[in-house]
Amino acid sequence: MNFQGYDIAVIGAGIIGLATAMRLAQEYPRYKIIVLEKDGEVAQHQTGHNSGVIHAGIYYAPGSQKANFCSTGGKLLRQFCDERGIEYEMCGKVIVAINDEEVPRLQDLYERGTANGAEGLEMVGKERLAELEPYAAGVQAIFSPNTGIIDFKEVSQAYATEFGENGGDLFLNTAVHGITRRDGQMYMETSRGEIAARHVINCAGLQADQVARMMGGEPGLRIIPFRGEYFSIRPERQYLVRSLIYPVPNPSLPFLGVHFTKRVTGSVEAGPNAVLAFAREGYTKTSFSLSDTLGTFTYPGFWKMSMSHWKSGWTNSTARCESRCS
Repeated sequence: MNFQGYDIAVIGAGIIGLATAMRLAQEYPRYKIIVLEKDGEVAQHQTGHNSGVIHAGIYYAPGSQKANFCSTGGKLLRQFCDERGIEYEMCGKVIVAINDEEVPRLQDLYERGTANGAEGLEMVGKERLAELEPYAAGVQAIFSPNTGIIDFKEVSQAYATEFGENGGDLFLNTAVHGITRRDGQMYMETSRGEIAARHVINCAGLQADQVARMMGGEPGLRIIPFRGEYFSIRPERQYLVRSLIYPVPNPSLPFLGVHFTKRVTGSVEAGPNAVLAFAREGYTKTSFSLSDTLGTFTYPGFWKMSMSHWKSGWTNSTARCESRCS
């Protein structure tokens, strides 16, 4: 089956792909726009497998796109949710320095967050921290009142609905297998036949590097999958966490550290760690893809990263083993 005549095709129905398509449909109502998604529902991957935090923009370099995405984007997200009755909670967050050695890094984060426009940030001492989070111990902390929690799957479904109401087409169960360019058009070979569009926007998430190569580009990188694992706090102990409790991140690692996260459902999680996954979409311990695994172990960048962080990985693995065996 051939589908012709689209102006824009967006590959990927996660929150980025749907937000992009929705805004394009609003801004350019005369354009024919389609979103292609290989799964049977939207928001099945990165969008649906995160901790659901509306970040205030504390961690990122001032002036960067990530910083603006948090500070400005967070306000726009809340406005969208208010207009459509989508539940969220601005529960706040503390970043806790547990000793004096971490205080200078905490101060750097405060200055960075202030420069990014994260509203209402406070540097607080032990007494104020005890008021905010009675069961958190530290020498100093940043309090961010404009950090919140939300269900990004629900937001994505609302984006998809509005996109459809503005005349957009959403094709689920439509995997893209190849892309060619001819006669001023991009032709996508999909599981539903050939689909043509004048422009293609790659929002394919965990498959974005592969889609870029289908489009004839070379991104110069490869996505290496790591899975974050969480513990759930027992319901009778959830009172120990009122909001979100984060550590001061280790600057030598590309993670924010293990933290406590309140969810909009009322549950509380502790995590994540970072475990090498053997499939790009490997959300369980038994998930395995031979091609994805070979792709990881044949990529020089993986070994370069591993050599840079092997001590941290070994230390954390040993600590987990000792805690389980004791």
